[in-house]
Amino acid sequence: MSEINVVPYIDVMLVLLVIFMVTAPLITQGVKVDLSQADAEVITADTAGPVIISVDRFGDLYLDVGATKNQLVDRKILLARIGTVLEYNPDVSVLIKGDATVDYGRVVEAMVLAQTAGAPSVGLITDPSEHRVP
Repeated sequence: MSEINVVPYIDVMLVLLVIFMVTAPLITQGVKVDLSQADAEVITADTAGPVIISVDRFGDLYLDVGATKNQLVDRKILLARIGTVLEYNPDVSVLIKGDATVDYGRVVEAMVLAQTAGAPSVGLITDPSEHRVP
């Protein structure tokens, strides 16, 4: 009775497994963003004050953290301040508020800066009254 020799199939399977293991981390690059699948939840006031990075229509960055509200910052200062806040409170939320007319690349750049500073996740702030679908 003839039997199927499965050894070559196992070799091919192992080669494919190694190829997928090597290429999978290369494919998944970019900015990690957690977006809501449904209506966004409202942040309650009992949580610790979040760090808010605002991007105005000109692409300028403003930082809202602690006692400083909407302070114009450059990238270097933004990295330093967010890093300091996350060092003392690693559970603080980092949120991005972008103007509706700003180039989306500027918002992504702000998200990358927040992650470079050590933020484990970055959220987006929206205005539900303007973007509600009937």
